Amino acid sequence: MKIIEQSITKAELAELAKERFGDMVKAVVDLARGIMAVGGSMHADEEQLLLESGSMQENLWGINIYPEQDKDAWIEFDSMINLRPWQGNRSRGVESEAIRTQIKAAVDKLVTP
Repeated sequence: MKIIEQSITKAELAELAKERFGDMVKAVVDLARGIMAVGGSMHADEEQLLLESGSMQENLWGINIYPEQDKDAWIEFDSMINLRPWQGNRSRGVESEAIRTQIKAAVDKLVTP
């Protein structure tokens, strides 16, 4: 597991995916800090890594990235850590279009071709 603060390539993500799940890598994005953790076996592990590095839980969102997919379809908004009714999110997905847009922008900034 590692925190991505600057950038990671799609090829590096693909290698991480092969190590764990084959075609997918789990990631947790911190919208306030513009960083993400990748490479864990569970979103909760990546969430904990970011919390220990100074992130606030309400800014963390779990996603799955499929590096071999086209950019318009490579992010899946599905994680148990997203289930937080106190923030208006009552499912494992990310219900807010605004938050999904922020997540996409953060991933696009951090992942280079």
